[in-house]
Amino acid sequence: MTGERTYCYLQLRGEGRDTSELRERLLSEIIPAWRRRAVAVWGVWGGLFGVASNELLVIAAAADRRSLDEFTGPAQGIEVCDHLLLSPTVRPVNDAPRDRAGLYVFRFFDVPDRHVQEVVRLSDEAWKTFENTDAYASQPQGLFRQLDAAGEDGRMLLVTWYDGLESWQRSRQFPPEARDNFLRRRELTGGTLALATTLVTDWP
Repeated sequence: MTGERTYCYLQLRGEGRDTSELRERLLSEIIPAWRRRAVAVWGVWGGLFGVASNELLVIAAAADRRSLDEFTGPAQGIEVCDHLLLSPTVRPVNDAPRDRAGLYVFRFFDVPDRHVQEVVRLSDEAWKTFENTDAYASQPQGLFRQLDAAGEDGRMLLVTWYDGLESWQRSRQFPPEARDNFLRRRELTGGTLALATTLVTDWP
């Protein structure tokens, strides 16, 4: 298949109380199988708030159009708690894996398909001041739309990096220049869900 880049969000749950078994399977089975299919890992995250102690969040990326089976197939035998096929919007601009330690907040929005482009525009405009301030350290990493969404049932995913929880808390006081855009974006979206995570960087 050819066409736009495809990203896949997976919330995976392993056996036991921690992620040790799940990490081992990722390293020994899932990631090698993805590589054979020209699928790269954009990032792996462990939970801080809102994610179980034996769960990992994974985003994988392919340079062309892919089906869900090409991402979930190598994960047979692992519980997939949630999944979402995604297309990138203004970010990320490439598939380079995330490598910056810190807090990553995953924020899911319910967005009717007719509002997606406006949500992207408002976000892109707001970031010009949101991420350029001395009050906190933050950088949106990716804003994704659901692949093949239609009608009222679409979801979007925003992944944002912060250097820590204090920056996340301070960033809730948006710069005045960004406020109107964020408030308008809120009007266009339905329910939201936020997950606080840290990037898994200690791969062998």
